[in-house]
Amino acid sequence: MGAKRALIVDDSKSARLFLARALEKYDIDVDNAESAEAAIEYLSHNHPDVIFMDHLMPGMDGLQAVRAIKNDPRTATIPVMMYTSQEGELFLGQARALGAVGVLPKQIRPTDVSKVLNQLHLVSERRIVEQPSFTPVDAPAEAAAEDSPAPVPSRPLTDSALREHFAELRRALVAAVDTQTDRISADMRALLVEMRALLKSLPPPEAVPPPPRPASSAWAWLFACAALTIALVSSALAWRTGRLLEGLTIELTQLRSQSASLAPAFAPAGAGAAAPAAATAGGAVSSSGPAPRAGVPSDGRPMVVSVPFGADPLGGARLEAIGKLLYRLARQKVAGLVDIRSFAGRFCLLGSAVDGYSLAPEETPFSKCDLVGNPPDEALTSAQRTPLALANLIDDIRISTRGALQVQVAPGEPASVLAPYPQVTSELTAGEWNRTGSVNNRIEIRVR
Repeated sequence: MGAKRALIVDDSKSARLFLARALEKYDIDVDNAESAEAAIEYLSHNHPDVIFMDHLMPGMDGLQAVRAIKNDPRTATIPVMMYTSQEGELFLGQARALGAVGVLPKQIRPTDVSKVLNQLHLVSERRIVEQPSFTPVDAPAEAAAEDSPAPVPSRPLTDSALREHFAELRRALVAAVDTQTDRISADMRALLVEMRALLKSLPPPEAVPPPPRPASSAWAWLFACAALTIALVSSALAWRTGRLLEGLTIELTQLRSQSASLAPAFAPAGAGAAAPAAATAGGAVSSSGPAPRAGVPSDGRPMVVSVPFGADPLGGARLEAIGKLLYRLARQKVAGLVDIRSFAGRFCLLGSAVDGYSLAPEETPFSKCDLVGNPPDEALTSAQRTPLALANLIDDIRISTRGALQVQVAPGEPASVLAPYPQVTSELTAGEWNRTGSVNNRIEIRVR
């Protein structure tokens, strides 16, 4: 059997190199394309075994490329695996609806590559270990004993290998449970539709000829099946809803703790001294002018939203907060410009450009950092800094307000920080530095 071949479609050279090295470990030949258009041209003359497709690229994006590949009968059977920095199930549903077999995170790990190749049966041969046959020789027993190699003791699995293995098993189990739940829900819905159609096709009870007992039994059986179906569907939906609520509760708790820890850093200077005066003059203020709008940035002070390291600055929870603010301004008929700027914090990181970077443990000395910066933010192109979902939201706001409310998205000044970084000394740790980096890694929203 010939070697398997994979096509990597990504406008980032470093991302293509990292994924290619991971695939070459499994004896898979790799071809590269810098854009979706180049990939379409490549597929007109070649037929790889799998395609790894980036989401956001200049020109034709990954979703458009998947649609074109699946619409072509020559390439429709090639499995396409997408990877993106987008969060949430909306993009996953779009990708699968267009024909992608799955979606991986932008920071692809070797275990993700191994899992994908095993699911697509591209590395099944690697699991077969050939046992060498025994060939007798006529040499004396003493010579054979001297020439025989010493037995090599088996090396136990390390803790890191065990953790990686258990994490992979847990991800596979969760994915299997989700798939089975979706399949069972779809089957139950289809069965319920069929049963409703059957009930409508049955004659009314008055038209059933005697004896009435068989008809009553049939109706009772049908209603029992319908009740059982509804109970199964409700149980599956309740289980999945519980999981989603649990995840949202954890995320809300984390956001509240971050907000409480960052509140002193965001308080304007002199706020403590001005509070009593503001309380005393409350009546005068309310009588002399309109009250400020709740939840709307005012007096030149921005609305600050923190961004976790490695997350899309204008995606996920940040995009939801921006949407709520813009729709609130539109309902209040606010006219003007909403200025959204993203600021990248600098973090103490360990790793390399090939294997990727991660936050250093808190007790790591600052001098041991492999890199001080923010590679995920630096890798974003100008087109990727405004996600498709945000662009659609901006157009919707512009149309609904007839142009009265405009939205501008731009990167912030690198020198602008909310909290100064600590002075570099021999006692400085990665945890102290990264806490400041987390404060400065943010987006600011102003209404002008």
